[in-house]
Amino acid sequence: MSAAISELVRRHGQALVVGDDDLFYRSRAPIMSAALANRWPSAVAGKEMVEAGGLMSYEAILTDQLVRMATYIDRILRGAKSAGLPVGQPTRFRMIVNLKTARSLGLAIPQALLLRADEVIR
Repeated sequence: MSAAISELVRRHGQALVVGDDDLFYRSRAPIMSAALANRWPSAVAGKEMVEAGGLMSYEAILTDQLVRMATYIDRILRGAKSAGLPVGQPTRFRMIVNLKTARSLGLAIPQALLLRADEVIR
């Protein structure tokens, strides 16, 4: 898989964005190895991907989303029409930055960004 990713980015880009998908999650080690070997900054989904070498993650907090979903299900089971329920959007997010990866890529992360991060991997 990492050879395919390397070829794709070589042809089309200078960075990598890895979404929240089980295939990517299970293959996070070779994907992040390819990103680091090719010196690509990577925006990834989730802490595990950052710990595997991703540069940073910025995502909605899953537990908040699950609570909202349970609230909607409860309202529908009590008789509310789903079409009448308001569309909700995440209101809380989590940012994780990997300084080890930033250093290996020769990137300086601004102090203002580090201060806003929920977690910094050193």
